[in-house]
Order: sequence, then C-alpha cells, then structure tokens
Amino acid sequence: MTRIVETLAEISAQYDALFVDLWGCVHNGVDAFPEAVAALQDYRKSGGKVVLVTNSPRPRAGVIKQLDHFGVPQDAWDTVATSGDSARSAMFQGAVGSKVWFIGQPGEEKFFQPLNLLDNPIEMTQVPLEEAEGIVCTGPQDPMADPSVMRPQFLYAKQKGLKLLCANPDIVVDRGEAREWCAGALAQLYTEMGGESLYFGKPHPPIYDLARRRLTALGTSIPDDRILCIGDGVLTDIKGAMGEDIDSLFISGGLAAAETKTSLQPDPDALSVYLEREMSSPTYTIGFLR
Repeated sequence: MTRIVETLAEISAQYDALFVDLWGCVHNGVDAFPEAVAALQDYRKSGGKVVLVTNSPRPRAGVIKQLDHFGVPQDAWDTVATSGDSARSAMFQGAVGSKVWFIGQPGEEKFFQPLNLLDNPIEMTQVPLEEAEGIVCTGPQDPMADPSVMRPQFLYAKQKGLKLLCANPDIVVDRGEAREWCAGALAQLYTEMGGESLYFGKPHPPIYDLARRRLTALGTSIPDDRILCIGDGVLTDIKGAMGEDIDSLFISGGLAAAETKTSLQPDPDALSVYLEREMSSPTYTIGFLR
C-alpha cells in the first residue's frame, strides 16, 4: 500500500538523487509550479542531485530552452534525460531504416539533427509513406484529433511491415486546461492494428539507462536504492520505476486528479481504488510536488 506524504522533504533524506518527470509535476505545459520548483531547489541545497527525466521527443537542448520559457530556474535541476535523445540514438543506429516517414508537428523536425554521441550514425532521409523503410513519430500532426484518423496510413504501413519509432510513449498530456494526444497514442493504435512499435521513453528501460549515464556524468555514482522516481503517470513514471526496482513518488494531482479526487491531497479510498485498478504500487503518493 502506498504511503501518502505531505512534502518531498518528509522522505528526501533517504535518497541521493531524484528522477523527476516534468509535465504535470514541475510545469503544466504553460507555467512552472512554484511549490515544485522550491522543493527541488531545497533538495539540491541539501546535496541531492536532480535528473529531469522526460518523455518529451525534443533533444535535451530543446527541453532546457522550454524550461526557461516556462519559468523553471536552472538551480532546480542538475541535468536532463529525454525520450527524444534516447530515441534519436536508436534512429541514427538504423532501428527503423534510413528512409523514414515522419509524423509530427512543425518544429519537431529538429529530431533529425545530427547526434554527436555516435561514432558512425547513418544518414536519415524523410520520404513519403510509400517510399519509407520505417516510421518516426514525435507526436500527432494535430494533438487534438482522435488518433484513429491515422488508421488508413497505419493499415498500409502495417502491410508493408514498417516499424514505428515512438519518441514519446505518453498517451496524453495536459497543456494548461486542455488535454492533448501524444505520440504514445499513435504507437498504441499501430500496435493494436498489428504493427510493431519501438519505445524509448518511460516506462521502457532505455531512458533509465540514459538517466543513469547523465547522473554518472555529474561525477557521482549513486545506486538505484538511493534514487527516487517522481511522476504523475502510473503507466509511464510509476510503471517504469517498478520495472527498474526504484522507489517512486506518485503525483496524484496530475493526470489522475479526477480519479484520485485530488484537491490538495488525494482521497485515500479513491487513490486505493485507482491504484488497484491500474495494478500500480508507488512507494509514496502526494497530491502535488511540494
């Protein structure tokens, strides 16, 4: 049974590093959450390391620029690991071929910029679906449209045996008060239709490997039992932490605010019903990161 806590400080002394989700925990896609920022700043002042682990399809530099725009100060974190960087590494190693059909929004094509982490990256070319060897998806072209609009193209792609590289496993995200579809919703649809989707963000292992490498690059080696994962997605953040055998803090006031009846804190009975239904076992739960 998860333990409901009032503040991060109540448990943070047990951990030397935090793997912290962004959207729904530190910001809402528009503005930073002041209490969350203050909690992370206090944690770092105590000597802890903060790795922001996000399913954003953007490269790390793009996420850092976005954080500045949202008002998340640089003294609230140490480094960033993105699903986009993890997926880009696989793409430039040929995970879905060199000629790909791209699904995404304008501005997300930075995903195809060269990646200097690899010795011999392959050259990627964007082509029409009919000429493609694979699919790269950073998100829906219209995040408000139902993913089912892609069924005709996905049926053709499945029949060709194309693999879909998903740069963001999230199904939905809340931008302010609006809920948007993410790349994970398209990958889920493609898989349900019989296609093969490749994932690199939470809850899948590659992004945790990247987060550990980012942590080691800070000059410190921290074992998993001294790391706490924080996030509002039971199917991404918490499932990933459980798979890695890392303790977790569930933010119930994010994606599951309605299901957990979270105002300031979750309703214990509603939280229990929700977690049992989702077969999720976070170590701790809090309404909002503070």
